[in-house]
Amino acid sequence: MHGGNASGSSSSPADRRLSALVRHLEGSSRDGIDAENRSIAAAPTSGSYGGRNSVFDHVVMGPEDPILGVTVAYNKDPSPVKMNLGVGAYRTEEGKPLVLNVVRRAEQMLVNDSSRVKEYLPIVGLADFNKLSAKLILGADSPAVQENRVTTVQCLSGTGSLRVGSEFLARHYHQHTILIPQPTWGNHPKVFGLAGLSVKTYRYYDPSTRGLDFQGLMEDLGSAPSGAIVLFHACAHNPTGVDPTAQQWEQIRQLARSKALLPFFDSAYQGFASGNLDTDAQSVRMFVKDGGECIVAQSFAKNMGLYGERVGALSIVCRNADVAGRVESQLKLVIRPMYSNPPIHGASIVATVLKDRNMFQEWTVELKAMADRIINMRTQLFDALRSRETPGDWSHIIKQIGMFTFTGLNSKQVAFMTKEYHIYMTSDGRISMAGLSSRTVPHLADAIHAAVTRLA
Repeated sequence: MHGGNASGSSSSPADRRLSALVRHLEGSSRDGIDAENRSIAAAPTSGSYGGRNSVFDHVVMGPEDPILGVTVAYNKDPSPVKMNLGVGAYRTEEGKPLVLNVVRRAEQMLVNDSSRVKEYLPIVGLADFNKLSAKLILGADSPAVQENRVTTVQCLSGTGSLRVGSEFLARHYHQHTILIPQPTWGNHPKVFGLAGLSVKTYRYYDPSTRGLDFQGLMEDLGSAPSGAIVLFHACAHNPTGVDPTAQQWEQIRQLARSKALLPFFDSAYQGFASGNLDTDAQSVRMFVKDGGECIVAQSFAKNMGLYGERVGALSIVCRNADVAGRVESQLKLVIRPMYSNPPIHGASIVATVLKDRNMFQEWTVELKAMADRIINMRTQLFDALRSRETPGDWSHIIKQIGMFTFTGLNSKQVAFMTKEYHIYMTSDGRISMAGLSSRTVPHLADAIHAAVTRLA
Protein backbone atom coordinates (compact mmCIF):
# COMPACT_ATOMS: atom_id res chain seq x y z
CA MET A 1 0.00 0.00 0.00
CA HIS A 2 2.82 2.35 0.86
CA GLY A 3 4.39 1.77 -2.51
CA GLY A 4 1.06 2.47 -4.22
CA ASN A 5 0.49 5.65 -2.32
CA ALA A 6 4.00 6.73 -2.97
CA SER A 7 3.50 6.14 -6.71
CA GLY A 8 0.27 8.13 -6.80
CA SER A 9 1.65 10.99 -4.74
CA SER A 10 5.00 11.17 -6.44
CA SER A 11 3.77 11.28 -10.11
CA SER A 12 5.37 14.19 -11.91
CA PRO A 13 3.53 16.86 -13.88
CA ALA A 14 4.93 15.27 -17.05
CA ASP A 15 3.46 11.89 -16.08
CA ARG A 16 0.09 13.44 -15.38
CA ARG A 17 0.09 15.26 -18.71
CA LEU A 18 0.98 12.00 -20.49
CA SER A 19 -1.83 10.15 -18.70
CA ALA A 20 -4.33 12.86 -19.66
CA LEU A 21 -3.19 12.69 -23.30
CA VAL A 22 -3.65 8.92 -23.36
CA ARG A 23 -7.17 9.25 -21.93
CA HIS A 24 -7.97 11.95 -24.51
CA LEU A 25 -6.74 9.85 -27.40
CA GLU A 26 -8.65 6.80 -26.20
CA GLY A 27 -11.81 8.87 -25.98
CA SER A 28 -11.33 10.32 -29.47
CA SER A 29 -10.83 6.87 -30.89
CA ARG A 30 -14.06 5.61 -29.34
CA ASP A 31 -15.93 8.69 -30.57
CA GLY A 32 -14.57 8.07 -34.08
CA ILE A 33 -15.66 4.44 -34.06
CA ASP A 34 -19.10 5.40 -32.76
CA ALA A 35 -19.44 8.05 -35.46
CA GLU A 36 -18.35 5.58 -38.13
CA ASN A 37 -20.84 3.03 -36.86
CA ARG A 38 -23.57 5.69 -36.90
CA SER A 39 -22.58 6.55 -40.49
CA ILE A 40 -22.74 2.91 -41.57
CA ALA A 41 -26.05 2.38 -39.83
CA ALA A 42 -27.50 5.39 -41.63
CA ALA A 43 -26.52 4.12 -45.09
CA PRO A 44 -29.54 3.32 -47.33
CA THR A 45 -28.12 -0.11 -48.15
CA SER A 46 -27.95 -1.06 -44.48
CA GLY A 47 -30.55 -3.39 -43.04
CA SER A 48 -30.94 -1.18 -39.97
CA TYR A 49 -31.63 1.95 -42.02
CA GLY A 50 -34.60 3.78 -40.55
CA GLY A 51 -35.93 4.95 -43.92
CA ARG A 52 -38.64 3.13 -45.81
CA ASN A 53 -37.22 3.41 -49.33
CA SER A 54 -35.05 0.83 -51.08
CA VAL A 55 -32.30 1.84 -53.47
CA PHE A 56 -34.20 -0.42 -55.91
CA ASP A 57 -37.60 1.26 -55.43
CA HIS A 58 -37.45 2.55 -59.00
CA VAL A 59 -37.36 -1.00 -60.41
CA VAL A 60 -40.65 -1.89 -62.10
CA MET A 61 -42.12 -5.38 -62.30
CA GLY A 62 -40.99 -7.09 -65.50
CA PRO A 63 -43.51 -8.81 -67.75
CA GLU A 64 -43.84 -12.59 -67.77
CA ASP A 65 -42.06 -14.32 -70.62
CA PRO A 66 -44.87 -14.91 -73.16
CA ILE A 67 -43.93 -18.59 -73.54
CA LEU A 68 -42.86 -19.50 -70.01
CA GLY A 69 -45.77 -17.46 -68.64
CA VAL A 70 -48.16 -19.97 -70.19
CA THR A 71 -46.82 -22.66 -67.88
CA VAL A 72 -47.10 -20.33 -64.87
CA ALA A 73 -50.80 -19.78 -65.63
CA TYR A 74 -51.33 -23.50 -66.32
CA ASN A 75 -49.83 -24.47 -62.95
CA LYS A 76 -52.27 -22.18 -61.12
CA ASP A 77 -55.33 -23.76 -62.79
CA PRO A 78 -56.92 -26.49 -60.59
CA SER A 79 -59.01 -27.95 -63.44
CA PRO A 80 -58.56 -31.72 -63.95
CA VAL A 81 -58.92 -31.34 -67.74
CA LYS A 82 -56.34 -28.56 -68.19
CA MET A 83 -53.82 -28.91 -71.02
CA ASN A 84 -50.46 -27.16 -71.47
CA LEU A 85 -49.70 -26.80 -75.17
CA GLY A 86 -47.30 -23.92 -74.72
CA VAL A 87 -44.20 -25.70 -73.45
CA GLY A 88 -41.58 -26.63 -76.03
CA ALA A 89 -40.74 -30.01 -74.56
CA TYR A 90 -41.63 -33.54 -75.62
CA ARG A 91 -44.22 -35.51 -73.69
CA THR A 92 -45.13 -39.19 -73.88
CA GLU A 93 -48.56 -40.52 -74.80
CA GLU A 94 -49.21 -40.45 -71.04
CA GLY A 95 -48.28 -36.77 -70.89
CA LYS A 96 -45.03 -37.37 -69.00
CA PRO A 97 -41.53 -36.00 -69.66
CA LEU A 98 -39.26 -38.52 -71.37
CA VAL A 99 -35.66 -39.43 -70.61
CA LEU A 100 -34.36 -41.50 -73.51
CA ASN A 101 -33.15 -45.00 -72.67
CA VAL A 102 -29.88 -44.35 -74.47
CA VAL A 103 -29.35 -41.24 -72.34
CA ARG A 104 -29.90 -43.20 -69.13
CA ARG A 105 -27.45 -45.82 -70.36
CA ALA A 106 -24.83 -43.21 -71.21
CA GLU A 107 -25.27 -41.56 -67.82
CA GLN A 108 -24.83 -44.88 -66.05
CA MET A 109 -21.62 -45.51 -67.97
CA LEU A 110 -20.31 -42.11 -66.93
CA VAL A 111 -21.24 -42.69 -63.28
CA ASN A 112 -19.54 -46.10 -63.26
CA ASP A 113 -16.31 -44.70 -64.74
CA SER A 114 -14.20 -44.06 -61.65
CA SER A 115 -11.54 -42.30 -63.72
CA ARG A 116 -13.88 -39.39 -64.45
CA VAL A 117 -13.26 -36.19 -62.53
CA LYS A 118 -15.06 -32.88 -62.15
CA GLU A 119 -12.29 -30.56 -63.31
CA TYR A 120 -13.01 -27.47 -65.38
CA LEU A 121 -13.37 -27.94 -69.10
CA PRO A 122 -11.37 -25.73 -71.47
CA ILE A 123 -13.05 -22.47 -72.49
CA VAL A 124 -14.24 -24.04 -75.75
CA GLY A 125 -15.68 -27.08 -73.97
CA LEU A 126 -15.34 -30.84 -74.40
CA ALA A 127 -13.21 -31.64 -77.45
CA ASP A 128 -15.00 -34.89 -78.37
CA PHE A 129 -18.38 -33.20 -78.09
CA ASN A 130 -17.33 -30.33 -80.36
CA LYS A 131 -15.88 -32.60 -83.03
CA LEU A 132 -18.88 -34.95 -83.04
CA SER A 133 -21.43 -32.11 -83.00
CA ALA A 134 -19.88 -30.53 -86.09
CA LYS A 135 -19.95 -33.86 -87.92
CA LEU A 136 -23.57 -34.44 -86.92
CA ILE A 137 -24.85 -31.20 -88.44
CA LEU A 138 -22.40 -30.79 -91.34
CA GLY A 139 -21.96 -34.48 -92.22
CA ALA A 140 -19.02 -36.75 -91.44
CA ASP A 141 -17.87 -36.44 -95.06
CA SER A 142 -18.17 -32.66 -95.14
CA PRO A 143 -15.16 -31.02 -96.86
CA ALA A 144 -15.32 -28.24 -94.28
CA VAL A 145 -14.80 -30.77 -91.48
CA GLN A 146 -12.11 -32.68 -93.35
CA GLU A 147 -10.21 -29.48 -94.17
CA ASN A 148 -10.34 -28.27 -90.54
CA ARG A 149 -11.98 -25.01 -91.51
CA VAL A 150 -14.75 -25.35 -88.95
CA THR A 151 -14.36 -24.08 -85.42
CA THR A 152 -16.83 -25.45 -82.88
CA VAL A 153 -17.28 -24.36 -79.28
CA GLN A 154 -19.55 -25.90 -76.66
CA CYS A 155 -22.19 -23.46 -75.45
CA LEU A 156 -25.18 -23.32 -73.13
CA SER A 157 -27.74 -24.99 -75.39
CA GLY A 158 -29.19 -23.21 -78.41
CA THR A 159 -29.77 -19.88 -76.69
CA GLY A 160 -26.18 -19.70 -75.45
CA SER A 161 -24.88 -20.67 -78.89
CA LEU A 162 -26.88 -17.88 -80.49
CA ARG A 163 -25.68 -15.38 -77.90
CA VAL A 164 -22.00 -16.28 -78.24
CA GLY A 165 -22.29 -16.18 -82.03
CA SER A 166 -24.01 -12.81 -82.04
CA GLU A 167 -21.50 -11.33 -79.57
CA PHE A 168 -18.69 -12.50 -81.85
CA LEU A 169 -20.36 -10.96 -84.90
CA ALA A 170 -20.98 -7.67 -83.11
CA ARG A 171 -17.24 -7.43 -82.41
CA HIS A 172 -15.73 -8.85 -85.58
CA TYR A 173 -18.17 -8.67 -88.51
CA HIS A 174 -18.43 -5.55 -90.65
CA GLN A 175 -22.23 -5.63 -90.99
CA HIS A 176 -24.32 -5.38 -87.82
CA THR A 177 -27.74 -5.85 -89.42
CA ILE A 178 -29.38 -9.22 -88.88
CA LEU A 179 -32.60 -10.20 -90.64
CA ILE A 180 -34.86 -12.64 -88.80
CA PRO A 181 -38.04 -14.29 -90.12
CA GLN A 182 -41.42 -12.84 -89.24
CA PRO A 183 -42.55 -14.55 -87.07
CA THR A 184 -39.74 -16.30 -85.20
CA TRP A 185 -38.95 -17.66 -81.75
CA GLY A 186 -39.65 -14.91 -79.23
CA ASN A 187 -36.15 -14.98 -77.78
CA HIS A 188 -34.36 -14.33 -81.08
CA PRO A 189 -34.77 -10.53 -81.25
CA LYS A 190 -33.76 -10.17 -77.60
CA VAL A 191 -30.63 -12.31 -77.95
CA PHE A 192 -29.41 -10.51 -81.05
CA GLY A 193 -30.42 -7.04 -79.88
CA LEU A 194 -28.69 -7.32 -76.52
CA ALA A 195 -25.54 -8.50 -78.28
CA GLY A 196 -25.44 -5.23 -80.20
CA LEU A 197 -26.87 -6.26 -83.57
CA SER A 198 -29.55 -4.26 -85.40
CA VAL A 199 -32.55 -6.57 -85.80
CA LYS A 200 -34.72 -6.38 -88.93
CA THR A 201 -37.31 -8.84 -90.23
CA TYR A 202 -38.06 -10.55 -93.51
CA ARG A 203 -41.41 -11.97 -94.58
CA TYR A 204 -41.79 -15.68 -93.93
CA TYR A 205 -45.31 -16.81 -93.01
CA ASP A 206 -48.43 -16.18 -95.07
CA PRO A 207 -51.50 -16.18 -92.77
CA SER A 208 -53.87 -16.54 -95.73
CA THR A 209 -52.38 -19.90 -96.75
CA ARG A 210 -50.89 -20.77 -93.37
CA GLY A 211 -47.78 -21.62 -95.35
CA LEU A 212 -44.56 -20.03 -96.57
CA ASP A 213 -44.58 -16.56 -98.10
CA PHE A 214 -41.78 -17.50 -100.47
CA GLN A 215 -42.20 -14.51 -102.76
CA GLY A 216 -42.10 -12.09 -99.83
CA LEU A 217 -39.08 -13.88 -98.38
CA MET A 218 -37.13 -13.62 -101.65
CA GLU A 219 -38.06 -9.98 -102.13
CA ASP A 220 -36.97 -9.00 -98.63
CA LEU A 221 -33.66 -10.89 -98.82
CA GLY A 222 -33.12 -9.39 -102.27
CA SER A 223 -33.42 -5.88 -100.86
CA ALA A 224 -31.30 -6.60 -97.76
CA PRO A 225 -28.05 -4.68 -97.31
CA SER A 226 -25.08 -6.43 -98.89
CA GLY A 227 -23.32 -8.60 -96.32
CA ALA A 228 -26.21 -8.59 -93.85
CA ILE A 229 -26.57 -11.53 -91.47
CA VAL A 230 -29.66 -13.69 -92.06
CA LEU A 231 -31.13 -16.01 -89.47
CA PHE A 232 -32.51 -19.26 -90.87
CA HIS A 233 -34.26 -22.03 -88.96
CA ALA A 234 -32.48 -25.18 -90.16
CA CYS A 235 -35.72 -27.18 -89.96
CA ALA A 236 -39.07 -27.25 -88.12
CA HIS A 237 -39.49 -23.47 -88.06
CA ASN A 238 -40.61 -22.19 -84.68
CA PRO A 239 -43.42 -21.15 -84.25
CA THR A 240 -45.01 -21.91 -87.64
CA GLY A 241 -43.81 -25.44 -88.47
CA VAL A 242 -43.45 -24.20 -92.06
CA ASP A 243 -40.20 -25.02 -93.89
CA PRO A 244 -39.05 -24.22 -97.44
CA THR A 245 -38.84 -27.16 -99.85
CA ALA A 246 -35.43 -28.38 -101.02
CA GLN A 247 -35.92 -26.46 -104.27
CA GLN A 248 -36.83 -23.29 -102.41
CA TRP A 249 -33.79 -23.67 -100.16
CA GLU A 250 -31.59 -23.83 -103.25
CA GLN A 251 -33.07 -20.57 -104.55
CA ILE A 252 -32.57 -19.00 -101.13
CA ARG A 253 -28.95 -20.15 -101.13
CA GLN A 254 -28.25 -18.70 -104.56
CA LEU A 255 -29.77 -15.35 -103.60
CA ALA A 256 -27.93 -15.24 -100.28
CA ARG A 257 -24.58 -15.93 -101.92
CA SER A 258 -25.20 -13.39 -104.69
CA LYS A 259 -25.87 -10.74 -102.03
CA ALA A 260 -22.93 -11.89 -99.85
CA LEU A 261 -25.39 -12.46 -97.00
CA LEU A 262 -24.01 -14.36 -94.00
CA PRO A 263 -26.27 -17.31 -93.05
CA PHE A 264 -26.75 -17.91 -89.33
CA PHE A 265 -28.62 -21.19 -88.81
CA ASP A 266 -30.52 -22.05 -85.65
CA SER A 267 -30.69 -25.86 -85.54
CA ALA A 268 -32.85 -26.81 -82.57
CA TYR A 269 -34.68 -29.81 -84.04
CA GLN A 270 -32.27 -31.93 -86.10
CA GLY A 271 -33.82 -35.40 -86.39
CA PHE A 272 -36.83 -34.27 -84.38
CA ALA A 273 -38.73 -32.91 -87.39
CA SER A 274 -38.68 -35.68 -89.99
CA GLY A 275 -37.19 -38.39 -87.80
CA ASN A 276 -34.05 -38.40 -89.98
CA LEU A 277 -30.89 -36.58 -88.89
CA ASP A 278 -29.54 -36.12 -92.41
CA THR A 279 -32.81 -34.90 -93.90
CA ASP A 280 -33.17 -32.25 -91.21
CA ALA A 281 -29.62 -30.99 -91.85
CA GLN A 282 -29.94 -30.55 -95.62
CA SER A 283 -30.50 -26.79 -95.55
CA VAL A 284 -27.27 -26.25 -93.60
CA ARG A 285 -25.29 -28.65 -95.76
CA MET A 286 -26.36 -26.85 -98.94
CA PHE A 287 -24.67 -23.69 -97.70
CA VAL A 288 -21.54 -25.55 -96.59
CA LYS A 289 -21.22 -27.54 -99.79
CA ASP A 290 -20.75 -24.42 -101.92
CA GLY A 291 -17.56 -23.56 -100.04
CA GLY A 292 -18.95 -20.39 -98.49
CA GLU A 293 -18.97 -19.35 -94.87
CA CYS A 294 -21.84 -19.72 -92.42
CA ILE A 295 -22.65 -20.06 -88.73
CA VAL A 296 -24.66 -22.82 -87.03
CA ALA A 297 -26.11 -22.87 -83.52
CA GLN A 298 -27.04 -26.37 -82.32
CA SER A 299 -29.13 -27.59 -79.41
CA PHE A 300 -29.45 -31.10 -78.00
CA ALA A 301 -32.43 -30.17 -75.82
CA LYS A 302 -35.11 -31.59 -78.09
CA ASN A 303 -33.44 -34.37 -80.09
CA MET A 304 -31.72 -35.94 -77.10
CA GLY A 305 -34.16 -34.74 -74.43
CA LEU A 306 -31.42 -32.90 -72.54
CA TYR A 307 -33.46 -29.77 -71.84
CA GLY A 308 -32.15 -29.01 -68.37
CA GLU A 309 -28.55 -30.00 -69.13
CA ARG A 310 -28.16 -26.96 -71.44
CA VAL A 311 -26.08 -28.68 -74.12
CA GLY A 312 -25.34 -26.81 -77.33
CA ALA A 313 -22.64 -25.99 -79.85
CA LEU A 314 -21.70 -23.08 -82.07
CA SER A 315 -19.91 -23.92 -85.32
CA ILE A 316 -18.45 -21.29 -87.62
CA VAL A 317 -17.52 -22.53 -91.09
CA CYS A 318 -14.61 -20.48 -92.44
CA ARG A 319 -12.73 -20.21 -95.74
CA ASN A 320 -9.66 -21.99 -94.44
CA ALA A 321 -8.12 -23.55 -91.34
CA ASP A 322 -6.01 -20.48 -90.55
CA VAL A 323 -9.06 -18.23 -90.32
CA ALA A 324 -10.90 -20.87 -88.28
CA GLY A 325 -8.07 -20.88 -85.74
CA ARG A 326 -8.17 -17.12 -85.35
CA VAL A 327 -11.96 -17.14 -85.07
CA GLU A 328 -11.73 -19.71 -82.28
CA SER A 329 -9.24 -17.52 -80.40
CA GLN A 330 -11.75 -14.66 -80.46
CA LEU A 331 -14.65 -16.91 -79.44
CA LYS A 332 -12.65 -17.74 -76.34
CA LEU A 333 -12.44 -14.05 -75.54
CA VAL A 334 -16.23 -13.81 -75.81
CA ILE A 335 -16.88 -16.85 -73.63
CA ARG A 336 -14.32 -16.30 -70.87
CA PRO A 337 -15.94 -13.21 -69.27
CA MET A 338 -19.46 -14.50 -70.03
CA TYR A 339 -19.46 -17.89 -68.25
CA SER A 340 -15.77 -18.89 -68.30
CA ASN A 341 -16.30 -22.44 -69.52
CA PRO A 342 -19.27 -24.77 -70.06
CA PRO A 343 -20.58 -27.62 -67.86
CA ILE A 344 -19.23 -31.13 -68.39
CA HIS A 345 -22.08 -33.55 -67.70
CA GLY A 346 -24.52 -33.00 -70.55
CA ALA A 347 -21.79 -32.73 -73.17
CA SER A 348 -20.30 -35.98 -71.91
CA ILE A 349 -23.66 -37.70 -72.39
CA VAL A 350 -23.89 -36.47 -75.99
CA ALA A 351 -20.30 -37.43 -76.77
CA THR A 352 -20.81 -40.90 -75.28
CA VAL A 353 -23.84 -41.51 -77.51
CA LEU A 354 -22.40 -40.04 -80.70
CA LYS A 355 -19.07 -41.86 -80.63
CA ASP A 356 -20.47 -45.35 -79.99
CA ARG A 357 -22.01 -46.94 -83.09
CA ASN A 358 -24.55 -49.05 -81.22
CA MET A 359 -25.63 -46.24 -78.93
CA PHE A 360 -25.91 -43.86 -81.88
CA GLN A 361 -28.17 -46.35 -83.65
CA GLU A 362 -30.29 -46.75 -80.52
CA TRP A 363 -30.62 -42.96 -80.33
CA THR A 364 -31.82 -42.67 -83.94
CA VAL A 365 -34.52 -45.27 -83.25
CA GLU A 366 -35.76 -43.41 -80.17
CA LEU A 367 -35.52 -40.10 -82.00
CA LYS A 368 -37.64 -41.36 -84.87
CA ALA A 369 -40.20 -42.69 -82.40
CA MET A 370 -40.58 -39.20 -80.91
CA ALA A 371 -40.91 -37.61 -84.36
CA ASP A 372 -43.41 -40.25 -85.48
CA ARG A 373 -45.60 -39.72 -82.43
CA ILE A 374 -45.78 -35.99 -83.17
CA ILE A 375 -46.65 -36.68 -86.82
CA ASN A 376 -49.36 -39.07 -85.61
CA MET A 377 -50.78 -36.36 -83.32
CA ARG A 378 -51.02 -34.06 -86.34
CA THR A 379 -53.03 -36.66 -88.24
CA GLN A 380 -55.33 -37.34 -85.29
CA LEU A 381 -56.05 -33.64 -84.71
CA PHE A 382 -56.71 -33.03 -88.40
CA ASP A 383 -59.07 -36.02 -88.56
CA ALA A 384 -60.88 -34.90 -85.40
CA LEU A 385 -61.51 -31.40 -86.79
CA ARG A 386 -62.64 -32.80 -90.12
CA SER A 387 -65.07 -35.22 -88.40
CA ARG A 388 -66.56 -32.27 -86.49
CA GLU A 389 -66.85 -30.33 -89.75
CA THR A 390 -65.01 -27.45 -88.15
CA PRO A 391 -65.17 -24.44 -90.50
CA GLY A 392 -61.99 -23.75 -92.45
CA ASP A 393 -59.19 -25.67 -94.12
CA TRP A 394 -57.09 -27.44 -91.49
CA SER A 395 -54.72 -29.24 -93.86
CA HIS A 396 -51.87 -27.00 -92.65
CA ILE A 397 -51.80 -29.10 -89.48
CA ILE A 398 -50.50 -32.11 -91.42
CA LYS A 399 -48.43 -30.05 -93.84
CA GLN A 400 -46.44 -28.30 -91.11
CA ILE A 401 -43.57 -30.13 -89.46
CA GLY A 402 -41.84 -30.39 -86.12
CA MET A 403 -42.89 -29.75 -82.56
CA PHE A 404 -45.23 -26.83 -83.20
CA THR A 405 -48.34 -26.08 -85.23
CA PHE A 406 -49.35 -22.53 -86.06
CA THR A 407 -53.09 -23.09 -85.85
CA GLY A 408 -54.25 -19.77 -87.26
CA LEU A 409 -56.35 -19.12 -84.16
CA ASN A 410 -56.41 -15.47 -83.06
CA SER A 411 -55.78 -14.12 -79.57
CA LYS A 412 -59.51 -13.87 -78.72
CA GLN A 413 -60.04 -17.50 -79.71
CA VAL A 414 -57.02 -18.54 -77.67
CA ALA A 415 -58.35 -16.65 -74.62
CA PHE A 416 -61.75 -18.32 -75.09
CA MET A 417 -60.18 -21.78 -75.18
CA THR A 418 -58.20 -21.05 -72.03
CA LYS A 419 -61.23 -19.74 -70.14
CA GLU A 420 -63.79 -22.29 -71.29
CA TYR A 421 -61.67 -25.39 -71.92
CA HIS A 422 -58.59 -24.81 -69.74
CA ILE A 423 -56.26 -25.16 -72.72
CA TYR A 424 -53.09 -23.11 -72.47
CA MET A 425 -51.05 -21.91 -75.45
CA THR A 426 -49.29 -18.75 -76.60
CA SER A 427 -51.59 -15.94 -77.74
CA ASP A 428 -50.44 -16.27 -81.37
CA GLY A 429 -52.16 -19.67 -81.64
CA ARG A 430 -49.03 -21.80 -81.56
CA ILE A 431 -49.53 -25.23 -80.00
CA SER A 432 -46.97 -27.85 -79.08
CA MET A 433 -47.96 -31.08 -80.79
CA ALA A 434 -45.71 -32.93 -78.35
CA GLY A 435 -48.09 -31.96 -75.55
CA LEU A 436 -50.98 -33.84 -77.17
CA SER A 437 -52.03 -37.44 -76.74
CA SER A 438 -54.73 -39.70 -78.19
CA ARG A 439 -56.68 -39.09 -74.98
CA THR A 440 -56.53 -35.28 -75.18
CA VAL A 441 -56.97 -34.71 -78.94
CA PRO A 442 -60.82 -34.84 -78.72
CA HIS A 443 -60.86 -32.16 -75.99
CA LEU A 444 -58.62 -29.89 -78.09
CA ALA A 445 -60.71 -30.48 -81.21
CA ASP A 446 -63.88 -29.60 -79.28
CA ALA A 447 -62.25 -26.39 -78.05
CA ILE A 448 -61.02 -25.36 -81.49
CA HIS A 449 -64.42 -26.10 -83.03
CA ALA A 450 -66.18 -24.01 -80.39
CA ALA A 451 -63.71 -21.13 -80.70
CA VAL A 452 -63.96 -21.01 -84.48
CA THR A 453 -67.76 -21.26 -84.63
CA ARG A 454 -68.47 -18.80 -81.81
CA LEU A 455 -65.67 -16.30 -82.45
CA ALA A 456 -65.22 -16.27 -86.20
